[in-house]
Amino acid sequence: MTNTADRAALPEPGRRGEAGRQAPAQALFRRLVVLNGLVFTIGTLVLALSPATVSSRVRLAEIPVLTVGLALILTVNALLLRASLAPLDALTALMRRVDLLRGGDRLADSGNGDLADLIATFNAMLDRLEAERSASSAHALAAQEGERQRIARELHDEIGQSLTVVLLGLKRAVDRAPDELRDELHAVQETLRSSLDDVGRVARRLRPDVLEDLGLLSAMNALATEFSQISGVPVVRRAKPDLPPLSAEKELVIYRIAQESLTNVARHARAGRVELSLRPEPGTVVLRVADNGLGEVSPEGAGIRGMRERALLIGARLSITAVPGTGTEVRLTVPADGPTPSTAERKRG
Repeated sequence: MTNTADRAALPEPGRRGEAGRQAPAQALFRRLVVLNGLVFTIGTLVLALSPATVSSRVRLAEIPVLTVGLALILTVNALLLRASLAPLDALTALMRRVDLLRGGDRLADSGNGDLADLIATFNAMLDRLEAERSASSAHALAAQEGERQRIARELHDEIGQSLTVVLLGLKRAVDRAPDELRDELHAVQETLRSSLDDVGRVARRLRPDVLEDLGLLSAMNALATEFSQISGVPVVRRAKPDLPPLSAEKELVIYRIAQESLTNVARHARAGRVELSLRPEPGTVVLRVADNGLGEVSPEGAGIRGMRERALLIGARLSITAVPGTGTEVRLTVPADGPTPSTAERKRG
C-alpha cells in the first residue's frame, strides 16, 4: 500500500519536471492544439477577408471554393503534424535496432523542439545502460580471468606435478621391467607424456604467461604457432614491432579476441589459410584475423558476444565480416594509450 510520502514522490499528471519543463506528452498535446487552432483560424480569416462569399443556401458554383479551401486547410495541417511527429519514426527505428554490445547508436536532435526532451531522455538512458553494461562486463571478465588463472595454477602446480612424478616413476619401472613388458610400458609412458603436454597447453591457454613475460607480439606468435600445430592450418603473420603503448588490459583483450577468432576458425571455417596481422594506425592498433573458409553467417554465440563485451570494455571497435564462399574477417580497432613512465623507461632500457 502506498503511504503519504510515496504518493508525494510520485509525479502528478501535468506536473513539470525538475528543470521546470513540461512532460513531452503534454508539450506535444499543446503544440498540436495550437497548430490546429492556428491553421483553422488562418483559414477562417482567409475566407472572411477574401472576395469569395457563400450564400445561406450553398450554390453549386460555391462548392469548388469550399472544397479547395478545405483541402488547403487539411494539407497544411497534415504537413505541420507530420513535421512535428517525424522524430517518432526515427526513435521507433532506433529502439528496434539498438544493441548495447554495439554502442554509440544515438538519435540526433533534428531541431524539432516538440520531442527534443524525449530524444535527449532516450539518449541519456542508452548512455546509462551502456555504462552499466560496461561495468558489469568488466566485473564478469575480471572474475573470469581470475578463475582462469586459478585453474591454470592448479593444473600446473598440482596435476602437472603429479603427472611428472608418475612419469618419472614409470621411467624407473621401464628400466627394471622385463623385455616382454617394456614395449607396453613405453606406450603408457608416451601416453602419459602426451597428457602432460596437453595439461601444459591448456594451462598456457588459460593463463598466457608469455604475454606478461615477453610482450604482446611474442604472445601472438606463440598463439599462431600453437594454432598451426593443432589444426594443421598455416598462419600468415603480419605484425609490426613499432606498436604504440597499450595497457595490460588492452593487450589481454587483443590476445583473447585473437585466441577466440582462431578457435572459431578451427571449429567452423574449414579454412586452408589464416592471416593474423597486428599493425599500428594513427592513434590505434588494429588486429585482423582473416581466413579463406566457408564464410557462413550464423547467429552470434557466446564466443562472439564475449568478444564484443571485451571490445566494449576497452572502448574498441569490433567488426566481423563473413562472405559466403570467401571467408571471414575479424577486425578489432583498439585506441592507443598515451606514453607512460613505464613505457619510457622500457624504451630507455
